[in-house]
Amino acid sequence: MEINYDYYRIFYYVAKYKSFTQAAHVLLNNQPNITRSMNNLENQLGCQLFVRSNRGVELTPEGERLFSHVSIAYRHLQAAEMELGQNRELQSGSVSVGVSSSAFHEVLLPKLIKFHSLFPGIRLRLVSADKTQAVLLLKKERIDFALSALSEEPEKTESPFRETPLKEFREVLIGSRQCSFLADRPRYPAELSGFPLITLGRSAESFEFYRSFYQSLGFSPVPDIEASSAEQMLSLIQNGLGIGFLSERLAETALSSGCVVRIPLAKEPPARRCSLIEDSSRPLSQPAAQLVNLLLEQEKTE
Repeated sequence: MEINYDYYRIFYYVAKYKSFTQAAHVLLNNQPNITRSMNNLENQLGCQLFVRSNRGVELTPEGERLFSHVSIAYRHLQAAEMELGQNRELQSGSVSVGVSSSAFHEVLLPKLIKFHSLFPGIRLRLVSADKTQAVLLLKKERIDFALSALSEEPEKTESPFRETPLKEFREVLIGSRQCSFLADRPRYPAELSGFPLITLGRSAESFEFYRSFYQSLGFSPVPDIEASSAEQMLSLIQNGLGIGFLSERLAETALSSGCVVRIPLAKEPPARRCSLIEDSSRPLSQPAAQLVNLLLEQEKTE
């Protein structure tokens, strides 16, 4: 059967996005051409592949069967292209990473320094994202992989997404130098209720983490300031606008210089962990794979 193999490429994207319009956008084509190609493919195969409606398209049983084979072949072709272009990509490729503030400072930044020295031609794109946002970005293929700071308790990651723990880290409660009188002994939450609390926004994973931590101590504080990043939190704390939890690595320089002080607690919050999140159904580009290898080296050595 002589079938134009470009039809299978178009079929892959229509089936993947369940949309002729989206497939046309990805393939830099127009919808009439996409529709005509799929009609030709159905005619040549002698079966209906799609059920069309105003909401998009759904695969028929025959379409599902064909997609299961085409998607495997397409992934193999992508892997072959990446393998053949390996050396070229490592000179001029790009990597997109979804990363939370804590994961950036705890695991990514130290490895980016080494990665950039090894592959100076690789462009980097960092997208601020917690785990939920990262999974959505992975689904849309907007990022290559993600790094997220999660609670100590294991969280289920649905297939095809895979989570690999990289390292544990702890966060400390800090305040401006005006709070130095709080650093003389461990404090209980009730003793700190009169001080403005600075946190990340309510959508951040750390917000829920500390809400649960405080509740376990019988305390339900309300944030006075919600920041959009850990860096904003540090600046706010340094300027005496409140107290808050930051990772030890991020707070290290400010603590050493005396700009902020650590406020010990009678019960410190549990450790958190930084994890790598990947889409196991999608092969990584060579630059992304090289950066992931550096991150996994950290897991083995730290």
